[in-house]
Amino acid sequence: MQLIKIKKALISVSDKTNLKEVLECLKANNVEIISTGGSYKFIKDLGFQCTEISEYTKFPEILDGRLKTLHPKIHGGLLAKADDKEHLDQIKKENIEFINLLIVNLYPFEKKLLEKADFDTMIENIDIGGPAMVRSSAKNFKFTTVISSTDQYSDLINELNNNKGSTSFEFRKKLATDAFLE
Repeated sequence: MQLIKIKKALISVSDKTNLKEVLECLKANNVEIISTGGSYKFIKDLGFQCTEISEYTKFPEILDGRLKTLHPKIHGGLLAKADDKEHLDQIKKENIEFINLLIVNLYPFEKKLLEKADFDTMIENIDIGGPAMVRSSAKNFKFTTVISSTDQYSDLINELNNNKGSTSFEFRKKLATDAFLE
């Protein structure tokens, strides 16, 4: 059972339901948190420590928030293989740190569709960065845990509590499979 200690998490969620419980677990396990726009504000308002994504990447969110997470520092951190010397050398050279937990849920496109939202609202609810991060994390499940649904929060908390802040290979593989099925 290959355990990976969760040290850095990236949180970018449109649905913030039950996020506080996850944040409490991450805090108890000394996990550093990076976050985007509304998630960052929500986390800070709850009193948790968090680094805003633009501060982390040293690149501002631009295009009215359309471009936030599509950055080498983010995807390099999610995709780097911790057992590959070339990967380790490259991320060290580029000052990229591992991000070994991604918590994301996508913009509510389907909900807006059912609400018969206007065309411009629908366009703005097409998520680009979220699916890219989910796929990056799921591809690298050997080293990265991906939470792509609020329904997985209690499983994550149990996994971290049972493994002293780490996740097992089997857990990461199951979550990656779930992510690819969504």
